[in-house]
Amino acid sequence: MALFDFNADTVLENERVILRPLAESDFENLLPYSLHQPEIWKYSLVQPIGEVALRDYLEKAILARKMKKEYPYIVFDKQTGAYAGSTRFYEIDLANPSLHLGYTWYGKQFHGTGLNKHCKFLLLEFAFNTIGVERVEFQADARNERSIAAMKSIGCVVEGILRSSGPIAGGLRRDSIVLSILKDEWLGGGKENLKRKLG
Repeated sequence: MALFDFNADTVLENERVILRPLAESDFENLLPYSLHQPEIWKYSLVQPIGEVALRDYLEKAILARKMKKEYPYIVFDKQTGAYAGSTRFYEIDLANPSLHLGYTWYGKQFHGTGLNKHCKFLLLEFAFNTIGVERVEFQADARNERSIAAMKSIGCVVEGILRSSGPIAGGLRRDSIVLSILKDEWLGGGKENLKRKLG
């Protein structure tokens, strides 16, 4: 398994989207969302809302990549010529081998455009075929119907609910739904099913 072959130049691309490593210079690319679309992170455990929070978000994500714990990407939509959001691999388990795919968000104007499916296709293909993991896990706030529907649409299977799994705004805690895709599922038809949906 080649997880430690990741480096700052790893770029994933198809006809619709470019995923490149998140950089501190992406502050300006993502700031409009942070300032004007705070509702994007309504269900997120990490909410980079405002300039200070966004800089902290970028610094922590980049540090995690340097430590080979996470691999955050910025999403560029080739169709509109605009930066759309961010996503990452995290919770990487070399012994298992498995990883999580998440911290995914897009500007509201990209919701429902098919961008997410293109991103997930690139990331899943890379995870299973290049990195060589056996399992990719996804989590979301159990109330986040849009995110759950999006994960199911790319072939994720619901595994269950983690109760009171993390803190949210207002001093409360959320329940998280857990979904996954296995390598056998991806290679056994999941990849082709998602490819057909890319249009």
